[in-house]
Amino acid sequence: MLLAVIAAFMVIPGAAAADAQGGENLNGQIRQPTTVEGLEITVYEGTEGDEVIGEATTDSEGRWEVELPGPGDYRVVLDEESVPDEYVVPEKPGSELDVEVRPDQQRTVVFRLQTPEEAAEESASPSAEDGAEGGTGAGDGGAAEEEGAEEVPGVDAGASFGDKFVQLAVSGVIFGLIIAISSVGLSLIFGTTKMINFAHGDMVTFGAFMAMMFSTMTLFSSLHESVAGVPVLGFLLNPLVVGLVLAVVLGGGLGMFLERFLWRPLRKRHVALIQMFIVTIGVSLILRHVLLVLFGARREKYEQFRIQQPLELGPVSITPRDLAILLLSVAVLVLVASMLQFTRIGKAMRAVADNRDLAESSGIDVDRVTLYVWGLGGSLSALGGVFYGLNQTVHWQMGFHLLLLMFAGVILGGLGTAYGAMVGGLVVGLVAMLSTLWFSPQLMNVWALGIMILVLLVRPQGILGRRERVG
Repeated sequence: MLLAVIAAFMVIPGAAAADAQGGENLNGQIRQPTTVEGLEITVYEGTEGDEVIGEATTDSEGRWEVELPGPGDYRVVLDEESVPDEYVVPEKPGSELDVEVRPDQQRTVVFRLQTPEEAAEESASPSAEDGAEGGTGAGDGGAAEEEGAEEVPGVDAGASFGDKFVQLAVSGVIFGLIIAISSVGLSLIFGTTKMINFAHGDMVTFGAFMAMMFSTMTLFSSLHESVAGVPVLGFLLNPLVVGLVLAVVLGGGLGMFLERFLWRPLRKRHVALIQMFIVTIGVSLILRHVLLVLFGARREKYEQFRIQQPLELGPVSITPRDLAILLLSVAVLVLVASMLQFTRIGKAMRAVADNRDLAESSGIDVDRVTLYVWGLGGSLSALGGVFYGLNQTVHWQMGFHLLLLMFAGVILGGLGTAYGAMVGGLVVGLVAMLSTLWFSPQLMNVWALGIMILVLLVRPQGILGRRERVG
């Protein structure tokens, strides 16, 4: 029954998005280092075929588009003879790319151009290519494609240790804030219900995919184009901004739906916590594989913010996208902390998390508070999923990979406290990123978990947790 409800909940908007997009195509915008008009793009059927499917020429904004006869494998070729003399095509990703297009997918393909001077510098310093973005919109290569690996920001191999430390510290703060936003709900849910929600990571994935689905709808793209010249309204109606808002709403709705129709009935029947924990694993698997069936296994990036020129702020190089994630994450956490500290419902949430029985005997409607906690947790997990997808890539196991770090942040900060989840998430993110100064990026999560263990050996209740009497 639960599978049918979740599938219906997600298939309806998914089908609407497919109808709005109206078939398969390949598209792109050549805008690095600047937009170039007159570049010729040719699409061939199959990765080794010679049958031309379509041709396109970039417009004044560097955009091009080729309609496809259906899903399948295609070869996209940029004619290097059409490239102006002041630019060259770098070896990676090159002028030919093989792509796979799913049914009703509008696939974005990214080509890069460079000046001859930039190409010479890049060939002299191969490590500089590590942080470059290129290729197809699915993220077809790189170490970050490995299971559970995160993308580590490229740092110039010739930079000093101090510059590397500052750059990775900023990246660690961003990563930690994403973990903190995603795990606040996880901590509050445990505090109010004493239940470990193993499906919380997949609620993160749910939010990322919902934002991507809505941001690619033709309806919102057309609406944005009609008001693009209006400063504030143009930003508010940006397809990704609209998708983010709708994803947060749907994430909160998913959390409240699960609480109202699954977890509350199980609590009323006095189901043991260990049994409910097993049920959360089942919900996690259902949600994860429904997302896999609906959206596929390929990694995707949000089209509107795929390639951006970094801002140089002293020793720190940060894209406008990551700067926005940093500022918005801090603002959201401040708002959540203020809500918990000063509002009536926030105080009720903290009271229920502190002592559910005492709160109920004091007249607090614990069922209603718990419903709001699940709504808040679902909304924050969806928001964290969108930020995580912007910072990394969107794929069906992204939340599952983040879940262990979320648990680490919650335990490190103190189980059941939202403030502890915020602090613990920041610590985990910083340790994970800074560890890449000395060790392989594939071990970054190991050191974050190691710090958690060391802190718990000294302070078992966590950084902001309280000692409790047992027995």
